[in-house]
Amino acid sequence: MLKMDEGKFRNGSGIARRNFLQIGVPFLGLGLADLLRLESQAGEATRREGRKSLIVFWTDGGVSQQDTWDMKPNAPSEYRGMYKTISTNVPGIQLSEKLPFQAKVMDRLSIVRSVHHENGIHAPSSHWMQTGYFGPTLARNAAQKPSFGSVISRSLGARRPPIPAYVTIPKSEAFGYQGAVYLGKAFNPFEVGADPNAADFKLPNLSLQAGLTEQTIESRRALLKTFDTLRRDIDDSGVMEGLDKFKSQALEMVAGDEVRAAFDLSAEDSNLRDKYGRHRYGQSALLARRLVEAGARCVNINTGNWDHHNEIEKGLGEHLPPLDKAIAALVDDLTLRGMLDEVVIYCVGEFGRTPRMNGNAGRDHWADCFSVLLAGGGIRGGRVVGASEKWGGGVQERPVSPLDLLATIYHTLGIPLDTHFEDASGRPVSIVGSGRPITELF
Repeated sequence: MLKMDEGKFRNGSGIARRNFLQIGVPFLGLGLADLLRLESQAGEATRREGRKSLIVFWTDGGVSQQDTWDMKPNAPSEYRGMYKTISTNVPGIQLSEKLPFQAKVMDRLSIVRSVHHENGIHAPSSHWMQTGYFGPTLARNAAQKPSFGSVISRSLGARRPPIPAYVTIPKSEAFGYQGAVYLGKAFNPFEVGADPNAADFKLPNLSLQAGLTEQTIESRRALLKTFDTLRRDIDDSGVMEGLDKFKSQALEMVAGDEVRAAFDLSAEDSNLRDKYGRHRYGQSALLARRLVEAGARCVNINTGNWDHHNEIEKGLGEHLPPLDKAIAALVDDLTLRGMLDEVVIYCVGEFGRTPRMNGNAGRDHWADCFSVLLAGGGIRGGRVVGASEKWGGGVQERPVSPLDLLATIYHTLGIPLDTHFEDASGRPVSIVGSGRPITELF
């Protein structure tokens, strides 16, 4: 309970400074102010101007490259799989028949068919692909390096606060490798926490706590305005300063029109929502477009599970059509809005699947050679980089590492590749290590 009669410092309203500092997040019904404050201070030294953002489709479990972007139509049936190839709008590039929408926008997409690393276990591979570095050696070990989303948030920040810089939809992946680690909690993702395709979709993280109404929020906003000139450190470290500014910014996220409007899918035309698809993939992609348009820097869509060891045709039949439709609709939508050159689209998982089908009509883990998709942000469309061997077992030409992919993304977003951040021990760590941008994409 806020007490009004204790403490030595009082402002004109008679509120003790110490008690004001004790108001904190519970009084406001918020969980955002501390992150906003930390983000502002920690990012000030490195944040740079830039227009570009990133939308990621994280395909947890690993998409089968041989059934999507790297077909092997002349291979024996146990390698070839069950799908036929189709032509795209780029002569010479063929895709799976399960990707008809992507085939129509292939002139704005590019595929890297020669990605590889050296681990076939979900957790280490997920860490590798999301941080660029090999880290944990056993499933669910703690993250060792920050995710690319957190690096982007730390380096660039949101384009238009109070829109969060880094968002995950509907939440971060289970292994915990989409976080900031030693960069600090301020650069962890803001989790949407709900399925955008749900009929009653609303944002739990921006909902008012029980007992709070718009009227009480307004009274708290007025209270904070009385402290507009209060610029004092809250603790000895100097990290928490400018309490009024950041509490006010947190209030804007909860009660302000700008953030709420960005998450309001009902504002979109019904036909456009249909074009994206009335499923989690489609509505998540549409929400991601709204968020980057409003000022988010990185939005990571965590899709369904692609770990198809058994009956892969059934699994891909469930997941490929909505992914195909969502990516193609996003490309078209960004193009019509004049935003495609400002938004990078990246579809990736921790690895691919075995070239040869197993005895359960599925494909197992495979990191020796797999594919990712890129588009937008100045990346040239209609390109295929690298090639797998005849039946897809290994890289035939132009090997690409996880760090090469991240170097490509950072370069596209305008983050200097010589950027280093100190780890927990104070040692400077490169964001790209030995990685180099894939120049064929530019």
